[in-house]
Amino acid sequence: MTLRNRFLVALCLGAAVLLAGCGSKEPAQRAAFIEFLQTRILDKQGLRVPKLTEEEKTRLGEYNGHYAVIADFNSGMDAAVGKPMNELISKGQIRSIGDVIARRGDLKTVQDGMVALRTALDKQQATADQARAALKQPDDLKAVYDKAYQRTVTGPAATFKEVFPAIDATLAQTLRIAEFLDRNAAKVKISGTTVQVSDAATLAEFNTMAQALQQRGAELQNAQRKLQAMVRGG
Repeated sequence: MTLRNRFLVALCLGAAVLLAGCGSKEPAQRAAFIEFLQTRILDKQGLRVPKLTEEEKTRLGEYNGHYAVIADFNSGMDAAVGKPMNELISKGQIRSIGDVIARRGDLKTVQDGMVALRTALDKQQATADQARAALKQPDDLKAVYDKAYQRTVTGPAATFKEVFPAIDATLAQTLRIAEFLDRNAAKVKISGTTVQVSDAATLAEFNTMAQALQQRGAELQNAQRKLQAMVRGG
């Protein structure tokens, strides 16, 4: 073999080793990501989206971007939906029948705010779904990632969307009662939590509306419990 041929063989072998070395990181990164999704998300109770440590970022390598789809959705949902919803619910709490009339402005503000939150949630989910669809994943990773995505993105979004109608129905019924009491102010006397109605027909109508509000409130509590169970597990 000539010197030139030896040089070419050595060059080819060197290139092969270099290429093999570059390609060897992906299987290890994929395995680390699969393990992370399984042990840190799927094996845990409730909604868990841990923040990656620097060591984990190094181990996951190119799959950091895949995890970012999940992490970005949850941080965005918390900032744009979760915290504002808690604030709105607190603002719309009614502690007495007198509040129903006195705080109609607050209730309407909460009603409008919930519409904005629903829009924000739809936007957050659409962004995540679009990013998810663009990911290229081997079958073994995809199987685990799909489950993690369901647990941390699709599931939470669907549960939040179940809460919105219950809140809307409760607010709407509360505002109906406020309008009814205002319209029949001459027949109604309110003292704290007590309502006295002088007219039998008006009392019957009020009782029907109050029962409907009680039912809407029970539905809202059920939706909130489901949301809490999703977050905490169980």
